[in-house]
Amino acid sequence: MPLSLDDFDYALPAELIAQFPARERSSSRLLRLSGGTLSDHRFAELPQFLHCGDVLVLNDTRVIKARLYGNKASGGKIEALVERVTGAHEALVQMRASHPPRPGARLSFDAALEAEVLERRGDLYLLRFGSDASVLDLLERHGHLPLPPYIAHADGEQDQLRYQTVYAQHPGAVAAPTAGLHFDETMLAQLRSMGVQLAWLTLHVGAGTFQPVRVNKLAEHKMHSEHYEIPPTTVQAIAGARAAGRAVIAVGTTSLRALESAARADADCLPRPGAGETALFITPGYQFRVVDRLITNFHLPRSTLLMLVAAFAGMEAVRAAYRHAIEQRYRFFSYGDAMLIDKIEHAPYTTD
Repeated sequence: MPLSLDDFDYALPAELIAQFPARERSSSRLLRLSGGTLSDHRFAELPQFLHCGDVLVLNDTRVIKARLYGNKASGGKIEALVERVTGAHEALVQMRASHPPRPGARLSFDAALEAEVLERRGDLYLLRFGSDASVLDLLERHGHLPLPPYIAHADGEQDQLRYQTVYAQHPGAVAAPTAGLHFDETMLAQLRSMGVQLAWLTLHVGAGTFQPVRVNKLAEHKMHSEHYEIPPTTVQAIAGARAAGRAVIAVGTTSLRALESAARADADCLPRPGAGETALFITPGYQFRVVDRLITNFHLPRSTLLMLVAAFAGMEAVRAAYRHAIEQRYRFFSYGDAMLIDKIEHAPYTTD
């Protein structure tokens, strides 16, 4: 059946949008959805739901300080959000300005950093930064952490630490893989001691993750593209879990999309190692090839991430889970609480 944007809408009280993280990473709440049954827990209880031989796949991307504030040569104010670093001195950015800058325009950021607009590519601008330092070094020096638009405060000292996973390694993301924010070093050590294998991949989350779906017919939506890399050791770990009859658990929708994208042409349902680009748009009816269970936060209404979760667990089960979460005052979105979801074998699209 054709999918409509309205099928993924829900009413969320504004006070349930988490503005700050929980006091401790693993002290957030965890809603478990398994076989259509819901149960309430603390994230610290996660290890009791995992088993020796399971593989937990985590995204080790690192959030960069991707937001810049500055002025055009005319004096008009601008705000730039780096979408992707494309070279040592160039980047594609989203731009907010009263009048869009044209190619050749000079921009100044933080009174010490200049850039030239090279060209416009759809909604993005290609900038070349005028410095011997790399774009990543310049952003670290002059940029601001790109907190999501629903977080009302400016980035502060606490955000520098908490809007980043404890295992972040490779800089390039402009949004955090938020399911991973709940893990601390103590829990990771506990999981290793239980025989749960930790496996890694890198997907640099783009600003497109916050872009609204602007078409009512989902088949017409064009998904943003993101870069990922999956090392051979992760593929080997997944193959070992498959052979032993153990589960593959994706930490976050980013890990899931990378794994599923890399396995789409593989008859053995294993991801292929190496780098790639994914624009995979997962909606109900999608048949998952790699991932058995998913750890994820609660997602925005009418978002592609909510559609992915509905595909994984079933439309009605996810609707019931979100109703329960709102009734029980769970905290939503990036700094909010988490879900542990078991995949259903077949998730047909249904309407009330």
